[in-house]
Amino acid sequence: MLKSTLLGAVAAATLLVTGGAIAPVQAEDLNEFRIGILGGENEADRLRNFQCLTEKLPEVLGVEKVSLFPAADYDGVIQGLLGGTLDYAELGASGYAKVYLNDPEAVEPILTTVQTDGSTGYYSVMVARSDSGIASLEDMKGKKLGFADPDSTSGFLVPSVTLPEAIGGPIDGYFAETGFGGGHENLVLEVVKGTFDAGTTWSSGVGEFKDGYTSGNLRKMVDKGILDMDDLVQIWQSPLIPNGPVVVRSSLNDNMKSKFKNFMLELPETDRDCFMAIQGGDYKSFTEVNVDFYKAIIAARKAKIGS
Repeated sequence: MLKSTLLGAVAAATLLVTGGAIAPVQAEDLNEFRIGILGGENEADRLRNFQCLTEKLPEVLGVEKVSLFPAADYDGVIQGLLGGTLDYAELGASGYAKVYLNDPEAVEPILTTVQTDGSTGYYSVMVARSDSGIASLEDMKGKKLGFADPDSTSGFLVPSVTLPEAIGGPIDGYFAETGFGGGHENLVLEVVKGTFDAGTTWSSGVGEFKDGYTSGNLRKMVDKGILDMDDLVQIWQSPLIPNGPVVVRSSLNDNMKSKFKNFMLELPETDRDCFMAIQGGDYKSFTEVNVDFYKAIIAARKAKIGS
């Protein structure tokens, strides 16, 4: 069964596009290393968080320039990776599954994050306004539910797969209406505004809800001063989802892949502020992974969405 496959796999986000403006280049001619940044939060914040890599990676990789490409949504980064116009991105597991199902050879998953408790997974959580009178999934019957992004693991894929068992039937028959919030940050803001009665976003599930947990979208919003956790209540949590992968373009030469991988593995120790800025919260470290870690999510996406 799909759910048992998902649970047994142990285990969630982000990505970007150049709009096809940059033609793929051969690794040996690479003078520019191109980083895709997932949509879902303010562009200026995303660029600021990844700025430290533009300062460090040129010397590490032996390139003249490191460029950042923030996408408007998840699919922007996915298409950049499929088109060979991006060299590195950090995806959610469902985003990686979409790349894999379209072209298994486009990118290689090499690393994922480790939570402060040692786990390599995170959760989809459903939140509602604390003054809405909604305190459980049962209270959401006949109400409007918001998802984050159609390519988000925690914001759509996992809830769409696991919620039917929790509510005892299909999503369309339980909620009055569903929609997308345009990324995780905007979705939560729309819940606070009352556009949706509740919405699904991602969280480490480690630490305290009142703090936005140790990492995830809620924590990032709290740290930026745009969310007061007193305004929200959590009404549902998914099974554990595999943390999303750091992926690199498969056609990069092995020497560059090795240098990049070693740099990232060491980053939590050599520059923890940079590591935490990129990840958007408090994580312990990176650990190595490959495609096998995401097979359950790939199967789930294929069954639910097809590609």
